[in-house]
Amino acid sequence: MINRGLIRLKTLQIVYAYYQKGGDTLDAVEKELFFSLAKAYELYNLLLQLMVEVKRCAEQKIHVGKSKMIPTYEELHPNLRFIENKFIRQLEQNKQLASYLKSQKKSWANREEFIKSLTERILSSEVYTAYMQGIEEPDYEADREVWRKIYRCFIEDNDQISDILEETSLYWNDDKAVVDSFVVKTIRRFNPDNGADQQLLPDFNDEDAPEFARRLLRQTITNADKYRAIIAAHTRNWDSSRVALMDTIIMQMALAEIFSFPSIPVSVSLNEYLEIAKFYSTPKSSSFINGTLDAAVKCLKAENKLLKNV
Repeated sequence: MINRGLIRLKTLQIVYAYYQKGGDTLDAVEKELFFSLAKAYELYNLLLQLMVEVKRCAEQKIHVGKSKMIPTYEELHPNLRFIENKFIRQLEQNKQLASYLKSQKKSWANREEFIKSLTERILSSEVYTAYMQGIEEPDYEADREVWRKIYRCFIEDNDQISDILEETSLYWNDDKAVVDSFVVKTIRRFNPDNGADQQLLPDFNDEDAPEFARRLLRQTITNADKYRAIIAAHTRNWDSSRVALMDTIIMQMALAEIFSFPSIPVSVSLNEYLEIAKFYSTPKSSSFINGTLDAAVKCLKAENKLLKNV
C-alpha cells in the first residue's frame, strides 16, 4: 500500500518537524518516519473495518426491530439484501484484516454513537434505497459496487471521521485522502473466488519501498548544505534566507531524490515535488520551485554532475 508518493509526503512532514524541533538524531528521525508510515497502514485497515461495523450496526437494528413488543410487519419481515451483501460478508470474514486488527489491538469499539449515526445516514440515502429496491437479485459485482459508492459518498468525504482521526492520532492529519484511494482500490480488487483469503494491500507497495524511504530521508538531511547551496545559486532575484522553509525542504528533497536514485527520471521527481508544493506551500510556490529546480538541473547536467538522461 505504502508507495513512493506516500513516502515522499511522510518524509516531507518528518523533515519539516526535524528542522522545527531540532535536537533529534538521524536514527531517531528515521524511526519516526517508519512509525508514521506504519500508522498510515493502520488507518487503511481501520477504514476497511469501518464498513464492516456499518454492516453490523444495520444488522443489529434489524434484531432490535424484531425484538419489540409489538413489531411492525416490516420489522418482522425485513429486507436482508444489505446485510447479506456478498462483498461486505467477504470483507467481514477476511483473515488478513482480522489478524492485523487483533495484533494491533485496534477497533471502533469506543465509537458506537458515531457508527450508529453513520449507519443511519447510509440507510436513509438514495444510494441505499436504489440498491434495496432493485428488482433483480444483486450479483457480486453489484454488491461490491454499492459499497464502493457508499465509501465514496459517506466515508471518503466525512468531516466527522476526519475529526475522529485527528483526535486519535496526529499522524493521520494528512493521511486520509491518500489512504481513501487505497481503500477504494482494495474494494475493486475483491474477488468472490478468494473468499476469506482475499489479499489486502501489503504494508509496502514493493520490497524496495523501505530502502527508498530510508535513503531519501537520510540524503535529504545529511546533504542539506550541498543542496541548499545549489538552491541558493539558482533562486533568481531572491534572498535565499527569505525562502519559506517548506519550499526549501521540498527543493532539498527533490535534489536528494535526483542525486540518490539514478533509476528515477528527473522529470518524474520534479513532477512529484511540484504536486506536493501545490498542497503544502503557498500558491506561488509551485512556479518558484519549478523555475529554481529547472535551472539547477540544467546547470548540473551541463557540468556533468548529474548522471541522468531524462
